Amino acid sequence: MGTVTLPVWLFVVLLALALWALLERLLVPGVRWYLRRKVNRVILEINTRLNIELSQFKVTRREVLIDRLFHDPMVQAAMARECADKGLPRDVVAKRVDRCAREIVPAFNAYLYFRLGYWLGKILAKTLYRVRLGYTDTAALAAVNPKSSVVFVMNHRSNMDYVLVAFLAAERVALSYAVGEWARVWPLQQLIRSMGAYFVRRNSGDPLYRTVLQRYVQMAVAAGVPQAVYPEGGLSTDGKLRPPRLGLLDYMLKTFDSAGERDLVFIPVGINYDRVLEDRTLLLKLDPQAPRRGALYAAARMAAFAASNLWLMLTGRWYRFGYACVNFGRPISMRDYVKRNGADFRQLADDARHTEVERVAAQIMEAIGRIIPVLPVSLVATVFLRNRDSGLSELELKSAIYDLIMRLEAAGAHVYVPRGDLDYAIGVGLRMLLLRHVVEEQDGLYHASPADTALLAYYANAIEPLVRETAGRQPVEAAA
Repeated sequence: MGTVTLPVWLFVVLLALALWALLERLLVPGVRWYLRRKVNRVILEINTRLNIELSQFKVTRREVLIDRLFHDPMVQAAMARECADKGLPRDVVAKRVDRCAREIVPAFNAYLYFRLGYWLGKILAKTLYRVRLGYTDTAALAAVNPKSSVVFVMNHRSNMDYVLVAFLAAERVALSYAVGEWARVWPLQQLIRSMGAYFVRRNSGDPLYRTVLQRYVQMAVAAGVPQAVYPEGGLSTDGKLRPPRLGLLDYMLKTFDSAGERDLVFIPVGINYDRVLEDRTLLLKLDPQAPRRGALYAAARMAAFAASNLWLMLTGRWYRFGYACVNFGRPISMRDYVKRNGADFRQLADDARHTEVERVAAQIMEAIGRIIPVLPVSLVATVFLRNRDSGLSELELKSAIYDLIMRLEAAGAHVYVPRGDLDYAIGVGLRMLLLRHVVEEQDGLYHASPADTALLAYYANAIEPLVRETAGRQPVEAAA
């Protein structure tokens, strides 16, 4: 069957990464000119066929952006302070700034993004999951001023998030991601830069680096480059939304001019999966007694996982990892926020601004929590978690899930029901958990495996804020 080709696609991805990195180092001027023509043709096509207007900043040559960032007055002032505070020669500090700028500034390539990147993302996502674009607040999104600086803010469930959202949004926008240091390895970093992403040292205490990063983010936002940000700053280890980290949001807001040409608009995005590829690895981080493994162990586990799934494919027993769904919610306009609250971020002292940014972040996280898709595995996991000490018949399971769905929908949650068939949806969620032995069947009753309570909680926690809102609500049918 078609899914057996997964290893081939993985091989193609790795080969493309290596070739692109090699070309980047070895290209002669004539070849560069040829590829530049190809890129310009792609830009012209997407401007006309897809109606995507690429920001001039995004297609500006990387060396120009690095030079602009290096000579930015704020960066230059930070260099002068570093020289004065530490007694360092200017050329030493200048080399550090140049390294920071080259580390951060992407090298967006429209051909790679809209040809290779979109194609590979589509193949990978659809091979692993049944990908669905769930709810979209179409009217509110259409009302956003095209001149606005748009920032997609989303929960971070898996490293597949980058592929999934970029693939689903590629026909409307070219996203620029903030990517952690995990991806700064050859040849992956070359491809990621070419896709328009920029690298962020999440826990850097270097004020000079933070200044360079801040000015790059502010320059990109001021130029209208669409951004994609994970406010949580990392993958959720227990399935719940993590408290937001304020760094990038603060950078964007501290120079925001509500009377300027561009509004700053945050679009909440909710992501959920029937299976997160890294789930057990993430849960291990919650166990202080668990041994800390190195990169070699992680690589071995990944190879064993791939081999196991390949064997299932070859024997005709492999299933895709359920549904992966993305919802796009109502945009949050900072121009409207400033009008309502009378808060000019540019005029606020640091402490007052941080307090205001915290309020914005809390509003964004609440919006993300409300827009997270409710998928079959999360529904089934929630019911089994509530009944972990008792068995459920199929009829009891369906009754409990029907009741939960009605309560969720009454609370405004967006429940994705595959094929519009609730029985099928429950069957999909149950099958996923049975295949992984998280739920076991015995004598016609289904039991949650005691050894995998944490895994059940992980998937139930994905919709926990929505379930919490249903407390005390009557199902729609019962209320009627």
